[in-house]
Amino acid sequence: MSTPNSNGRVITMGQAIKEALAEELRRDPTVYVMGEDVAEAGTAFKVLKGLVDEFGPDRVIDSPISEPGITGLGVGAAMTGMRPVVDIMFGDFSTLIMDQMVNQAAKIHYMSGGKLKVPMVLRTTMGATRRSAAQHSQSLHAWFSHVPGVKVVVPSTPYDAKGLLKTAIRDDNPVVFFEDKMMYQLKGEVPEEEYTIPLGVADIKREGTDITIVATSSMVQVSLAAADKLAEIGISAEVVDPRCTFPLDKDALINSAKKTSRALVVDEGYERYGVTAELASVIADGAFYYLDAPVKRMGAMDVPIPFSPVLEDLTVPTPDTVFEMAKTLCGVN
Repeated sequence: MSTPNSNGRVITMGQAIKEALAEELRRDPTVYVMGEDVAEAGTAFKVLKGLVDEFGPDRVIDSPISEPGITGLGVGAAMTGMRPVVDIMFGDFSTLIMDQMVNQAAKIHYMSGGKLKVPMVLRTTMGATRRSAAQHSQSLHAWFSHVPGVKVVVPSTPYDAKGLLKTAIRDDNPVVFFEDKMMYQLKGEVPEEEYTIPLGVADIKREGTDITIVATSSMVQVSLAAADKLAEIGISAEVVDPRCTFPLDKDALINSAKKTSRALVVDEGYERYGVTAELASVIADGAFYYLDAPVKRMGAMDVPIPFSPVLEDLTVPTPDTVFEMAKTLCGVN
């Protein structure tokens, strides 16, 4: 597991993201932030509150309500030497920007024979259980993970969020950075000194010997809670966080499954044709002869996310449901 030398400093994930942006804005004059309500309001989740006070409205830019427009501006600016960070308030609005990201940003380097690049970060959100209903609660990171030319980051801790965002901003490729909207108040140790985390390097969040739980974003915290419960009944669970869905650290997933002989993949996106399917396939293919049981997967239920709290809470994996699935996989009644 990555162990930050934080000297005990604890901040929230929201603060870590704001710090990363502020440090990169100071370091590189070509970096700027643009999106709906990012300046005066500090985003709908108040993550960037006060950033405009230091950098001004020319570098923290409140945009019109047009996701395709601001994303297109970001792509063009990146092609001409800037490093924009485009903020899309809810990941559900990715439906509006697929042409800009999938047909333009992802393909320009290839179509230009390497002459052009799009060093742009698209910040957006994922995650249910906020009572935001069907159009503001989806986790659509699998969409972008499917497209060659785009990198996709799904941090699970404040430490990871800061280090990965700084790396994403410095990357010469378009990077989609998904932040779980339910995790902005999650606290963790984060160093004050400069650091970055390379994209495509997984992190073992908890060592174990009996079962591997590969989890993404908020499901890392869910899986760690499940691992605590499993330990109470004598099952040692290893929790592996890929941190990026692309580039994907396949070796880390495979090696962990080889060690434990059982694997469970947990993701908050829809289960069908989703991230869990890809990760489970990687493990099944790479660790087949070491597995004592089929690779199992858990994702969001195959329904639109309900507004009703009692129904919404049933649609995504929880510590209890992950605990039960892992227990069954280990053959414990």
